[in-house]
Amino acid sequence: MDAIDRVLMNSRLHHLGMASRITEPSLKLVILTCMDARIDVSALLGLRPGDANVLRNVGGRATQDVLHAAALSQAVLGTREVMVIHHTECAAGRFSQPELAARIAAASGHPFHGDLGTFSDPIGALKEDVALLRSYTSLPHRDKIRGFMYDLAAERLTEVPAD
Repeated sequence: MDAIDRVLMNSRLHHLGMASRITEPSLKLVILTCMDARIDVSALLGLRPGDANVLRNVGGRATQDVLHAAALSQAVLGTREVMVIHHTECAAGRFSQPELAARIAAASGHPFHGDLGTFSDPIGALKEDVALLRSYTSLPHRDKIRGFMYDLAAERLTEVPAD
C-alpha cells in the first residue's frame, strides 16, 4: 500500500465530530510554519481539529501565497492572531537557492527557477517574515503577529522578539 492509500484509510477511520462542521477556527489563530515533517504542529501546540488555520511551506516563509491565505483567514474565517514558527535544521537555511534548484533540476530532469526563500540567518528570516505580515495592509488584524523558533533537538519553542 502506498502512502496516499494509507492516509486515505486513516481518514476513513478518523472522526472529526463537531469540528468538521465549524468553518471559523475556534482559537481565531493562523499558524505559519515549515513543511518539515518533523514538526507536528498539533502535538507541539496541543491543537485539535478546528482550532487554527495552519499554513505550511518551505521554511515557513511569508510568501505571497501565505499573505493571501492569511488575509482570507482573517477577513472570511474570523482569525485575529498570527503565529510564525521557524525551526532549527531547516533545509531553507542549510542550502542556498542555487543548491536547492540544482537538486530539484537533477531529480526532475527540468530546470527549476522558483524562489524557495532560502536564508543564511534563521533569526533574521523569522523577523523578516513577521515584519512582512505586520506590514501587509490586507490583513485587518496586524497587532498580534508573533514569531517563534522551534529547536528540534531540545523540543523547545522560544519567542523571538520583534525589532
